[in-house]
Amino acid sequence: MATRIHPSSFVSESATIGDGSQVWLFCQIRDDARIGKGCIFGKGVYVDGGVTIGDNVKIQNNVSVFTGVDIEDGVFVGPHVCFTNDKVPRAVNPDGSIKSAHDWVVSKTLVKTGSAIGANSTVVCGVTVGAWSMVAAGSVVTKDVPDHALVRGNPARTVGWVCRCGLKVDLSAGEARCTCGRSLVQDADGVVRDAG
Repeated sequence: MATRIHPSSFVSESATIGDGSQVWLFCQIRDDARIGKGCIFGKGVYVDGGVTIGDNVKIQNNVSVFTGVDIEDGVFVGPHVCFTNDKVPRAVNPDGSIKSAHDWVVSKTLVKTGSAIGANSTVVCGVTVGAWSMVAAGSVVTKDVPDHALVRGNPARTVGWVCRCGLKVDLSAGEARCTCGRSLVQDADGVVRDAG
């Protein structure tokens, strides 16, 4: 499939977009952003300069992905999700002068493979959203989300575990088999991994 970019969208000449990706209405992709293959960006998506987005990522309408955010393969980002990139945002310095790019301290955020972030969630910078995890709609993520965790609330807290297919599984016995046929195990340190 050919790459499609709607004529109302702006893509910097220094940005790269992989084969088969689709960029819909009123998107902006800034300098040196790298977009993988097979991605779909809904209306009004903003991708800041230097952002890296993997293959087969789906970003819904009106999402802002700012500098410092890296998104791995197969991630879903729901509508109106906001990623921040400054832990102490200010328009001016203590002396009242306007902050310049040199005054800005960008904190990194990593969204790992297969994770899903629900509509209207905010991801505060400096965290990792774990592989195959799920962030419930409207959540505020302020700390790392473990792999396969289901988190919700403000601040987001782990309330369960999910399979790669997205269904919730009961790990109270330390292991579980999902109705899709995959298995998850939880080790003594609480780390959850896919057992196939």
